[in-house]
Amino acid sequence: MAMGSFEVDLTACRSRQARLAGEMQKRGWELVVLTRKESVQWLTGAHVSPFLAPAAAMDIDGKVTLVLPSRSLALVTAADEVVPYEEKWHSTMRDEQRAASDEVLLSSLPKSTSRVGGEWSVLGPRLLAQFGHVDDVEPLMFRLRRRKDDDELLMLRRANDANRAMYEHAREIIEPGINELDVYSRLQAVAVRELGEALTYFGQDFRANSKGGLPRDRQAQAGELYILDLGVGFRGYYSDNARTIAVDGHPTKPQLLAWQRLVEVFSIVESEVRPGVSCKAIFKQVQTLLDQNSPWVFGHHLGHGVGLAPHEGPH
Repeated sequence: MAMGSFEVDLTACRSRQARLAGEMQKRGWELVVLTRKESVQWLTGAHVSPFLAPAAAMDIDGKVTLVLPSRSLALVTAADEVVPYEEKWHSTMRDEQRAASDEVLLSSLPKSTSRVGGEWSVLGPRLLAQFGHVDDVEPLMFRLRRRKDDDELLMLRRANDANRAMYEHAREIIEPGINELDVYSRLQAVAVRELGEALTYFGQDFRANSKGGLPRDRQAQAGELYILDLGVGFRGYYSDNARTIAVDGHPTKPQLLAWQRLVEVFSIVESEVRPGVSCKAIFKQVQTLLDQNSPWVFGHHLGHGVGLAPHEGPH
């Protein structure tokens, strides 16, 4: 796909802003302040390095003020006012990124606002001191982010293209004697080549004969299972799915039996999952099924959403 296909969709961002404005009207908020970088990207399309601290605010009239690092002002964003903060001095990253960003945001906002929503877990003390009482907007933002617009689905599909390519390559290279570090580095190279640009994230599990973790300087052995739980970041959007590969291509009878039990889960999920169905109820149904397979224990989640974070609702 052409790189231009994945540029920021300003119309989609404005649609998300309209949904947030509708929620503000219901709650009587005059202003919403967003300091979680995922929320800022959701609202405006602005994606920056995780070491930086963008911020955004939207008033009840729909005006969006966006604070960006000074060297990111060329980004295409859906904002009515974009103001810079100094993220570097003499090309050196400042330590107090959040404080510097909050100070600029405060100077750009009205001082008399009475009803304000903010993200409590990432709300800086300067903002809290300015507005006094701030309602927690995080539960609302997490709920709004569960609905994926077409532009977000496009990004997620592209991120998953890298996962598909990595698993195809993994099946070609995994064999007895291969080093976990080599698998890790080769899969990362495949993902970068597939996307044609640097990754914004790379994880998660790369170990043979283990429940998971980062790669070790260790060779995979015949008879082992190699658990790969792969995910990449593509311009801030994440993929995340797992596959298990028999190292020598010949799974043992117990391994095949475990696989057969897990395959039974898919018919349950495919028949039950639809809008309005409780994730917890489906999980319990699967847990009951798998609990019949002692001595094995199902101690994992059944799935989760993805988006601007590797794990999002529904959980």
